[in-house]
Amino acid sequence: MIKEKGWNRLLTRLLFTGPTLFAFITVMIIPFLYGIYLTFTNWDGISTTQSFVGFQNYGEVFRDAVFWKSFGLTLQYVFFSVVLINAVAFALAYVLTKGLKGQSIFRAGFFLPNLVGGIVLGFIWQFIFSNVLVYFGQQAGIPIFSASWLADPDKAFWSLVIVTVWQYAGYMMVIYVAGLMGVPNDIMEAASIDGANGWTKMRRMVLPLMVPSFIVCIFLSLQRTFMVYDVNLALTKGGPFKSTEMVSMHVYGKAFLSRDYGVGQAEALVLFVLVAAITLIQVYFSKKMEVEA
Repeated sequence: MIKEKGWNRLLTRLLFTGPTLFAFITVMIIPFLYGIYLTFTNWDGISTTQSFVGFQNYGEVFRDAVFWKSFGLTLQYVFFSVVLINAVAFALAYVLTKGLKGQSIFRAGFFLPNLVGGIVLGFIWQFIFSNVLVYFGQQAGIPIFSASWLADPDKAFWSLVIVTVWQYAGYMMVIYVAGLMGVPNDIMEAASIDGANGWTKMRRMVLPLMVPSFIVCIFLSLQRTFMVYDVNLALTKGGPFKSTEMVSMHVYGKAFLSRDYGVGQAEALVLFVLVAAITLIQVYFSKKMEVEA
């Protein structure tokens, strides 16, 4: 009887979790393990034969100066994007939880860019930077907009940051709105009775209680900006002169355009490890702040 119950329980679990587990293993685990295997081969991505080369591909990764340059550029892009995304998102959330008339419409409007695909978004902003702003700058006599930002290496980087912030700030705003609405009103009222001003309440009450929201938003921002590819491709194509080629685009080019799949896959794995380490460090220190708060 006990054995029969155990089998029934096992069959019930397999019935509900089996399809999902099967899909996860076949779509995620097996390709990931096969990708690790390919890092030890010289496969070009096309031929039916491949030779085992050991750790040679990893040596190529550490000797690839362009890879590390693009990774350094990606770090700069991630830093500015994450800071601005979360600053803008928190400011919008704070304003849109103060009883502003029509705030639900504003929330939906700010969230809308996140629903637009990265490729479409890149082309829209490419038209804005190359045509709309140039026309406006020339007609109004504003030198900073008189030429396309996408043709200038320095401005092209900031155009990519601006588009990224515009795309993701609304999404993070929704998370911050949920966090701000969860701040107890009695705490804020008690602080007001004690004579605390707006900045004191923000620093002493609101921000400590918002730490869980900050952890989630910063984690999501890091993950999305490190893996940026579609906006990078559609907006700048890595130009001008590879000044905006992020590391994901470089890895793609190495694997599929240069047909050096073994090295490209090794670079992808190294990137995965580096990004995982950075995000785990962020979560660790954020969790410590949450406990202290």
